[in-house]
Amino acid sequence: MDALELFLREHASVHSSQVAEGEQRSIEDAILRRLEEEHLRARPQGLNSILWLLWHMARAEDVGINVILAARPQVLDAGGWTDRLGVTVRDVGTGMTGDDVADLSTRADIAAVRAYRVAVGRNTREVVSALPAAEWLREPAAGVRERIEAQGALRPEAQWLYRFWEGKSKAWFISWMGVGHNCFHLGQASWVRKLLLGKGQG
Repeated sequence: MDALELFLREHASVHSSQVAEGEQRSIEDAILRRLEEEHLRARPQGLNSILWLLWHMARAEDVGINVILAARPQVLDAGGWTDRLGVTVRDVGTGMTGDDVADLSTRADIAAVRAYRVAVGRNTREVVSALPAAEWLREPAAGVRERIEAQGALRPEAQWLYRFWEGKSKAWFISWMGVGHNCFHLGQASWVRKLLLGKGQG
Protein backbone atom coordinates (compact mmCIF):
# COMPACT_ATOMS: atom_id res chain seq x y z
CA MET A 1 0.00 0.00 0.00
CA ASP A 2 1.50 3.33 -1.04
CA ALA A 3 0.94 6.76 0.54
CA LEU A 4 -1.96 7.64 -1.76
CA GLU A 5 -3.78 4.36 -1.13
CA LEU A 6 -3.33 4.80 2.62
CA PHE A 7 -4.63 8.36 2.48
CA LEU A 8 -7.71 7.40 0.44
CA ARG A 9 -8.52 4.61 2.87
CA GLU A 10 -8.17 6.80 5.96
CA HIS A 11 -9.97 9.72 4.29
CA ALA A 12 -12.96 7.50 3.47
CA SER A 13 -13.26 6.52 7.12
CA VAL A 14 -13.73 10.12 8.31
CA HIS A 15 -16.37 10.98 5.73
CA SER A 16 -19.85 9.79 4.85
CA SER A 17 -19.96 6.53 2.93
CA GLN A 18 -21.24 8.62 0.01
CA VAL A 19 -17.75 10.05 -0.50
CA ALA A 20 -15.96 6.84 -1.49
CA GLU A 21 -17.20 3.52 -2.76
CA GLY A 22 -16.16 0.30 -1.06
CA GLU A 23 -16.50 -1.38 2.28
CA GLN A 24 -14.49 1.11 4.34
CA ARG A 25 -16.31 1.82 7.63
CA SER A 26 -17.54 5.40 7.97
CA ILE A 27 -17.02 6.95 11.40
CA GLU A 28 -19.30 9.85 10.40
CA ASP A 29 -22.17 7.53 9.47
CA ALA A 30 -21.84 5.75 12.82
CA ILE A 31 -21.99 9.01 14.75
CA LEU A 32 -24.98 10.38 12.85
CA ARG A 33 -27.14 7.24 12.98
CA ARG A 34 -30.52 7.75 14.66
CA LEU A 35 -29.91 11.46 15.24
CA GLU A 36 -32.76 13.88 14.60
CA GLU A 37 -32.56 17.56 13.66
CA GLU A 38 -32.80 18.61 17.29
CA HIS A 39 -29.75 16.50 18.12
CA LEU A 40 -27.66 17.96 15.30
CA ARG A 41 -28.42 21.54 16.35
CA ALA A 42 -28.11 21.01 20.12
CA ARG A 43 -25.19 22.36 22.16
CA PRO A 44 -25.11 20.38 25.42
CA GLN A 45 -22.99 22.05 28.09
CA GLY A 46 -22.29 24.86 25.60
CA LEU A 47 -20.26 22.60 23.30
CA ASN A 48 -20.14 23.01 19.54
CA SER A 49 -23.16 21.38 17.90
CA ILE A 50 -22.67 18.36 15.65
CA LEU A 51 -24.01 20.46 12.78
CA TRP A 52 -21.41 23.16 13.44
CA LEU A 53 -18.68 20.51 13.57
CA LEU A 54 -19.76 19.05 10.21
CA TRP A 55 -19.76 22.53 8.68
CA HIS A 56 -16.38 23.43 10.21
CA MET A 57 -14.74 20.20 9.06
CA ALA A 58 -15.99 20.76 5.52
CA ARG A 59 -14.88 24.40 5.46
CA ALA A 60 -11.41 23.63 6.82
CA GLU A 61 -10.87 20.79 4.34
CA ASP A 62 -12.16 22.90 1.45
CA VAL A 63 -9.80 25.77 2.25
CA GLY A 64 -6.84 23.57 3.19
CA ILE A 65 -6.93 21.37 0.11
CA ASN A 66 -8.04 23.89 -2.49
CA VAL A 67 -6.88 27.35 -1.45
CA ILE A 68 -3.67 26.34 0.33
CA LEU A 69 -2.52 23.11 -1.29
CA ALA A 70 -3.81 23.39 -4.85
CA ALA A 71 -4.16 27.20 -5.21
CA ARG A 72 -7.55 26.76 -6.85
CA PRO A 73 -11.15 27.87 -6.16
CA GLN A 74 -13.02 26.42 -3.23
CA VAL A 75 -15.84 23.94 -3.64
CA LEU A 76 -17.85 26.54 -1.71
CA ASP A 77 -17.70 28.92 -4.68
CA ALA A 78 -17.43 26.49 -7.56
CA GLY A 79 -20.62 24.74 -6.43
CA GLY A 80 -22.63 27.79 -5.44
CA TRP A 81 -22.88 26.52 -1.87
CA THR A 82 -22.94 29.89 -0.10
CA ASP A 83 -26.68 30.40 -0.56
CA ARG A 84 -27.55 26.73 -0.17
CA LEU A 85 -25.91 26.41 3.24
CA GLY A 86 -28.05 29.15 4.75
CA VAL A 87 -25.12 30.92 6.42
CA THR A 88 -23.34 34.11 5.46
CA VAL A 89 -19.86 33.50 6.90
CA ARG A 90 -17.07 32.55 4.50
CA ASP A 91 -14.37 31.72 7.02
CA VAL A 92 -13.67 28.25 8.42
CA GLY A 93 -15.13 29.00 11.85
CA THR A 94 -11.92 28.97 13.89
CA GLY A 95 -12.18 31.70 16.52
CA MET A 96 -15.98 31.89 16.55
CA THR A 97 -17.67 32.95 19.78
CA GLY A 98 -20.32 30.85 21.47
CA ASP A 99 -22.98 33.17 20.08
CA ASP A 100 -21.57 32.71 16.57
CA VAL A 101 -21.71 28.93 16.95
CA ALA A 102 -25.25 29.08 18.30
CA ASP A 103 -26.39 31.26 15.41
CA LEU A 104 -24.89 28.98 12.77
CA SER A 105 -26.26 25.90 14.53
CA THR A 106 -29.74 27.43 14.30
CA ARG A 107 -29.58 28.80 10.76
CA ALA A 108 -27.59 26.26 8.73
CA ASP A 109 -29.47 23.95 6.38
CA ILE A 110 -28.69 20.43 7.60
CA ALA A 111 -29.13 18.67 4.25
CA ALA A 112 -27.00 21.28 2.50
CA VAL A 113 -24.20 21.06 5.09
CA ARG A 114 -24.06 17.29 4.72
CA ALA A 115 -24.14 17.51 0.92
CA TYR A 116 -21.42 20.17 0.94
CA ARG A 117 -19.20 17.96 3.09
CA VAL A 118 -19.70 15.11 0.62
CA ALA A 119 -18.78 17.42 -2.28
CA VAL A 120 -15.67 18.60 -0.43
CA GLY A 121 -14.63 15.03 0.34
CA ARG A 122 -15.00 13.90 -3.25
CA ASN A 123 -13.09 16.94 -4.47
CA THR A 124 -10.25 16.23 -2.04
CA ARG A 125 -9.86 12.71 -3.36
CA GLU A 126 -9.65 14.04 -6.91
CA VAL A 127 -7.08 16.72 -6.04
CA VAL A 128 -4.85 14.39 -4.04
CA SER A 129 -5.07 11.55 -6.55
CA ALA A 130 -3.93 13.91 -9.32
CA LEU A 131 -0.96 15.27 -7.33
CA PRO A 132 2.36 13.80 -8.56
CA ALA A 133 4.27 11.92 -5.88
CA ALA A 134 7.22 14.29 -6.29
CA GLU A 135 5.00 17.17 -5.14
CA TRP A 136 4.01 15.67 -1.79
CA LEU A 137 7.13 16.81 0.08
CA ARG A 138 7.15 20.30 -1.39
CA GLU A 139 5.53 23.27 0.29
CA PRO A 140 2.39 24.83 -1.20
CA ALA A 141 2.88 27.63 -3.72
CA ALA A 142 3.88 30.99 -2.26
CA GLY A 143 1.10 33.45 -1.45
CA VAL A 144 -0.94 31.31 0.96
CA ARG A 145 -1.78 34.29 3.19
CA GLU A 146 -2.79 36.41 0.21
CA ARG A 147 -5.04 33.67 -1.16
CA ILE A 148 -6.66 33.10 2.22
CA GLU A 149 -7.29 36.79 2.84
CA ALA A 150 -8.65 37.37 -0.66
CA GLN A 151 -11.31 34.75 0.02
CA GLY A 152 -12.10 35.77 3.59
CA ALA A 153 -11.30 32.27 4.83
CA LEU A 154 -9.93 33.29 8.24
CA ARG A 155 -11.24 35.75 10.81
CA PRO A 156 -8.86 37.96 12.83
CA GLU A 157 -9.08 35.62 15.84
CA ALA A 158 -7.59 32.80 13.76
CA GLN A 159 -4.48 34.55 12.45
CA TRP A 160 -2.32 32.21 14.56
CA LEU A 161 -3.00 29.52 11.97
CA TYR A 162 -0.53 31.16 9.57
CA ARG A 163 2.28 30.38 12.02
CA PHE A 164 0.94 26.87 12.53
CA TRP A 165 0.95 26.23 8.78
CA GLU A 166 4.38 27.76 8.14
CA GLY A 167 6.93 25.39 6.64
CA LYS A 168 4.48 22.49 6.30
CA SER A 169 4.64 20.25 3.22
CA LYS A 170 1.79 19.38 0.89
CA ALA A 171 1.84 15.90 2.44
CA TRP A 172 1.18 17.48 5.83
CA PHE A 173 -1.83 19.41 4.52
CA ILE A 174 -3.13 16.27 2.84
CA SER A 175 -2.80 14.26 6.04
CA TRP A 176 -4.00 16.88 8.52
CA MET A 177 -6.72 18.68 6.54
CA GLY A 178 -7.96 15.51 4.88
CA VAL A 179 -7.83 13.09 7.82
CA GLY A 180 -6.42 14.33 11.14
CA HIS A 181 -8.55 17.45 11.56
CA ASN A 182 -11.70 15.52 10.63
CA CYS A 183 -10.84 12.70 13.04
CA PHE A 184 -10.27 15.18 15.87
CA HIS A 185 -13.65 16.84 15.42
CA LEU A 186 -15.50 13.58 14.85
CA GLY A 187 -14.26 12.63 18.29
CA GLN A 188 -15.93 15.77 19.63
CA ALA A 189 -19.11 14.96 17.72
CA SER A 190 -19.12 11.47 19.25
CA TRP A 191 -18.92 12.99 22.72
CA VAL A 192 -21.80 15.38 21.99
CA ARG A 193 -23.82 12.39 20.79
CA LYS A 194 -23.19 10.58 24.06
CA LEU A 195 -24.28 13.61 26.08
CA LEU A 196 -27.48 13.84 24.05
CA LEU A 197 -28.43 10.17 23.95
CA GLY A 198 -26.90 8.88 27.14
CA LYS A 199 -24.51 6.03 27.92
CA GLY A 200 -24.50 3.05 25.63
CA GLN A 201 -25.66 5.16 22.67
CA GLY A 202 -22.25 6.40 21.48
